[in-house]
Amino acid sequence: MYHKENLIVLCVLVCCCVFACQSQEEKRMTEEFTAFLTEFESKVVPLTKEQNAAYFAATISGKDEDYGRAADLEIALSKIFANKQEFAQLKQFKESKAIRDKLLSRQLEVLYDTYLAKQIDEAKLERIIQAQNNLEKKYSTFRAQVAGKEQTDNEIEEILKSATDSNDLRTAWLASKQIGSAVADDVRELVALRNEVAVELGFANYHAMQLDLGEQDAAAIEALFDELDNLTRDSFANVKQDVDAHLAKRYGIAVEQLMPWHYQNRFFQEAPKVYEVDLDTYYKDRDVVELTSDYFAGLGMPIADVIAKSDLFEKEGKYQHAYCIDVDRAGDVRVVCNVKPNYSWMNTMLHEYGHAIYDKFNDPATPWVLREPAHTLTTEAIAMLFGRFASNAAWMQDMLKISDAEKARIADAGFKTLRLEQLVFSRWVQVMYRFEKAMYENPEQNLNKLWWDLVEKYQMLRRPEGRDEPDWASKIHVALYPAYYHNYMMGELLASQLYYHIAEEVLQAEEVGTQSFSNQEAVGKYLIEKVFKPGNTMYWDKMIEEATGERLTPKHFARQFVG
Repeated sequence: MYHKENLIVLCVLVCCCVFACQSQEEKRMTEEFTAFLTEFESKVVPLTKEQNAAYFAATISGKDEDYGRAADLEIALSKIFANKQEFAQLKQFKESKAIRDKLLSRQLEVLYDTYLAKQIDEAKLERIIQAQNNLEKKYSTFRAQVAGKEQTDNEIEEILKSATDSNDLRTAWLASKQIGSAVADDVRELVALRNEVAVELGFANYHAMQLDLGEQDAAAIEALFDELDNLTRDSFANVKQDVDAHLAKRYGIAVEQLMPWHYQNRFFQEAPKVYEVDLDTYYKDRDVVELTSDYFAGLGMPIADVIAKSDLFEKEGKYQHAYCIDVDRAGDVRVVCNVKPNYSWMNTMLHEYGHAIYDKFNDPATPWVLREPAHTLTTEAIAMLFGRFASNAAWMQDMLKISDAEKARIADAGFKTLRLEQLVFSRWVQVMYRFEKAMYENPEQNLNKLWWDLVEKYQMLRRPEGRDEPDWASKIHVALYPAYYHNYMMGELLASQLYYHIAEEVLQAEEVGTQSFSNQEAVGKYLIEKVFKPGNTMYWDKMIEEATGERLTPKHFARQFVG
């Protein structure tokens, strides 16, 4: 008995000693990682702010010197993340499993993946950044040539929407593709370089690496897009028959003669105007900037300060698209647009300032590393949730003060327009996602053919006879925003999920399908508390579950648009 009791005591002492040693190790590693974070933030926070501000300035001016400064700052920032000694420290922290604090552990996960992506030769890193910035400048300053005259993207889009002569449409569409030939070789070189560094880091290719480091499972994404294909194929084919009949009549040609330039958009990523309501007429004499400001203020999320820092109208040499940038994660949020008083730009303004409120109304108490959206797809979801309202009759009555009779007249056509937009866009994203994935898996294949094979399959468009040009390179996202586009579609799924949760659970509305959220401060409160403030403190799918009661699902998108 005496020996047994001694053995028990000895075991207890050993356990206590081990526990004490573990506790000491955890304490030491936690203190070291906390010190690492302090040093990291002292370097990265001010440099990130400076680089973001420089990028904003470059896209506004289009000047070589501004793009050069932005590139230099991006290289300096990337070199911090490329530091092999610091990455070794992060690896040690991670492998020790000694960081127990929830927020510290999450910061470690985020930083480890960020550093891992930059653990490449500095010379290659600089080449990638310089190549990306050179391409950005080419896309930003490019102007299509139509009959010897320069045309902006807005002007090209206006021709495609308004012209009725097939020759004029074809000329404008072909002109918009000129940028493809100008940048295709550069894009191919950049793809090869990205793949090279991805393989060096142990990934199959750059696309696979981006998904993995973005906390997304490639097999799950593939399964989701296959499900979406099955979900939307028949509905899209049915509505496209109506679209084709309408467009053939408009242009005075047979349905069999319809070509990509007849679909009122450079890529058929937006819905053609085929219904009896012309939404542009409701915005042509309106201040879409003021409408955007008033709407978000009514939700308890004022954005006047963000608008004051933004650049919203066309300028010579300026970036022709739209984006939102969070300069410092401390309230300096800015938007770039090229606003015109029409439906498309009303949608875009609501979309971009959806991004802006996500950034503006973060939680300043959250650590800087985690003070950003849970994922690209979650900020896209907020942007899309609000962008959709531009065609919503209830929203138009609330914000534009149209009459009850006018609301009733356009409600059905407005919804059909939105439904068509969603179906058209879902098929377009299929092209983008599958093209990118295949391009990075095998960049040596005939990309011109691959592009049109996918366009024919998913968008059901006819390729121009004998066309063998790099039309894929005319889409800026292929070059500059790799492995990103699928998040737009996942954002659309989440936008529908959020819409129904807000309508049914937050507002407890009786008419669930016709909400505008106008002047509902409860909506702003819900989004700030449940979506914006958590930031990146947890995995994106966990945040979605906590905010809506379920993980990301396509069933709400189907409920809203497929039927």
